[in-house]
Amino acid sequence: MHTNKKILLVLTLLVTAFAACNRNPKPEDQKDKFIVAKGLYNFGPEVKSFTDCEEGREYWVADSAKTLELAYSNLGFEKPYVPVYIEVQCHFVKSDTTTVTGDYDSTMVVTKLLKISKQIPEGPCAQ
Repeated sequence: MHTNKKILLVLTLLVTAFAACNRNPKPEDQKDKFIVAKGLYNFGPEVKSFTDCEEGREYWVADSAKTLELAYSNLGFEKPYVPVYIEVQCHFVKSDTTTVTGDYDSTMVVTKLLKISKQIPEGPCAQ
């Protein structure tokens, strides 16, 4: 009977150790993977795009923070698709090729809106 208890104890310890080693990282562990992107954002019924000022690359935008579209709307444009300058905390994921986002190489997932402005700064973002 002691042998069965020892085996059960060893198995329990192994399962516990395995679970501890293979835990999913916490969101705090992932916060270093976010970057700050600066560029032009276009928003309308069919397009949510971002053009990086430095590289000129265009990305589909997913607003996980749920603040970017609202802030754009609050700027009071009469027509959609007027570009604005934004600075956002984000990360990039591969776009789904079966949806409209498939026209873009990557999707920029916005996690935090840092700045939005009708004023487009001088330099690479100037049109």
